[in-house]
Amino acid sequence: MKRPTHILVIRLSALGDVAMAIPVLRVLRATYPDVRITVLSKPRMAPLFAEIAQCNFVEADVYGAHKGFGLLKLAKHVKEMGVDAVADLHQVIRSKAITVYLSVQGITSAALDKGRADKKALIRRPETLRRLKSTHERYAEVFEELQLPIDLASYEPPPKKELTPDLHDAIGRHTKKMIGIAPFAAYSSKMYPLNLMKEVISHMNEGNRFKIVLFGGGKKEVEVFREWEAEYENVTNVAGKFAFKEELALISNLDLMLAMDSGNGHLAAIYGVPVLTLWGVTHPYLGFTPFRQPNDNQLIVNRDQYPLVPTSVYGNKYPPGYENAMESIPVAAIVKKIEAIT
Repeated sequence: MKRPTHILVIRLSALGDVAMAIPVLRVLRATYPDVRITVLSKPRMAPLFAEIAQCNFVEADVYGAHKGFGLLKLAKHVKEMGVDAVADLHQVIRSKAITVYLSVQGITSAALDKGRADKKALIRRPETLRRLKSTHERYAEVFEELQLPIDLASYEPPPKKELTPDLHDAIGRHTKKMIGIAPFAAYSSKMYPLNLMKEVISHMNEGNRFKIVLFGGGKKEVEVFREWEAEYENVTNVAGKFAFKEELALISNLDLMLAMDSGNGHLAAIYGVPVLTLWGVTHPYLGFTPFRQPNDNQLIVNRDQYPLVPTSVYGNKYPPGYENAMESIPVAAIVKKIEAIT
């Protein structure tokens, strides 16, 4: 098989899944500077790829212009761009449809192995817990199949971004350690209870050592954050106030991100920011640990109390009594870990 010269990379899904592709693509670019990259993803994701040299971005409006037969139009468009290989990092109906069309045109492809069987086996028998391949490694394997092997150990994060005047106005001029906190997740089973998270924030607010920045986006999140911001002197809410590009700039300047098993942890990891992740009914061994984050930065529930963890890959399934599993992670343990990292 001939090495590609212009590769189409498809990843259409959630923020965290797309963010995990960034370290892989940065290493790919550094290893093969002569290979062009075109990324197909949702419009909002464009700022993630802006710092990757020679990386084109094509918007996939999967609920609008590219819905249904619109995918064919999209496939024709990328074909006209001169791609000669497809890396399907998603493996869903939409990405498969595009790949099939391009394959008929003689364009080679490789697709993600999600490792579903291994993940299901681990969930069925959590007592045999073992670390599975990371999503980053699985992405890298797709490029290896396309004759583009890469070494993720060579990854170099992008430099911190310059903060805009608006961001400076929001967080103030200070010399404190800056901690990002993203307490929400897609499923409540992956969220540290808000009353306990408030205790964490209360501890971190004391002593005037830390600037705490709250990240999120939903209406409920903004309401909670406004209350915390009003109550604690060193807390700033940026949810819903800035464009995604500006949020990335702020994240790149953090000293630590405290996150759930969700997208913000993966965003911080891109910039080499230490990430402390709290895990509920999911588990870091399933392959979704933020890039290059050590085991010590993964705080999991008490498995003596909740031996069936992990109960699902995404946190959407769990047996009765497991909905409050995250309460078994002590506030003191989180505070101690934050202080140790920073």
